[in-house]
Formats: sequence, structure tokens, C-alpha cells
Amino acid sequence: MAKGYWIARVDVHNMDGYKDYVAQNGAVFAKYGAKFLVRGGKHVPKKARRGSRNVVLEFKDYETALACYNSPEYVRLVALRSPHAESDLVIIEATTGRSPNHLLPHPGSGVEFIIGPRFDLMVRDGAKRASSP
Repeated sequence: MAKGYWIARVDVHNMDGYKDYVAQNGAVFAKYGAKFLVRGGKHVPKKARRGSRNVVLEFKDYETALACYNSPEYVRLVALRSPHAESDLVIIEATTGRSPNHLLPHPGSGVEFIIGPRFDLMVRDGAKRASSP
């Protein structure tokens, strides 16, 4: 079974208020078995629309990643976070095998990404903006 990921780009404009979200999100993520792979850290934006803070969470599968996002506990956290930060979030299913070569970035391009067969793009208001088949 392929893992699921949240890939988030966040702009925090009130760190004091955002700290409440950070303090409470660990329990929700633990309930769904999420593992932080990236949480802040150094980065170099390349054609990015937003994202002074980057987060990547790994889940045991795509369905669990979606269930966490749609859970009442996380919906409450989004409401807590929203006045203090703007974010874009992609929920994506990882590939279960080798990706076809035509989908890989050009060698030497410096581009690295996860290629998955399914994704959902969620944005600030929680509305689904795009999905793959």
C-alpha cells in the first residue's frame, strides 16, 4: 500500500497565535500515525507562490492522510490556525513502484518531487481545488 503525504507551504503572519496550533497539532497527527519529514528548516524557493514555512507529513496510506485532514479534530485546528497563517496543502499518494522516465525531472535540473498516482489540492478554506482521477 502506497504512503500518503501532506505537503504544505505556510506563511505565518502572527507567530504568537500560530504557536497554539503547533502546540495542539501533535496529538491529532499522532492519532493518525503521521510522521514529520520536514517541519520548517532551510529552503530555497523556486517559483513559489507562498511558503516561508514548509511542512511534509507522511501517513501510512493516502486514505489515512485524507481522513486526518477531514477529521473533526483537524478541522478545529484549521479554524484555530486560520487567523494567524495562510497555507496551501497538497495531499498526495506516493508511487508504489518505479516512475516512468518521462515523468522524472531533467537530470541536473535540481528538481526533486514525489510522483503519485492520486492527489488532492486543498487550500486555505479547505475547499478541494483540484484532484487527479
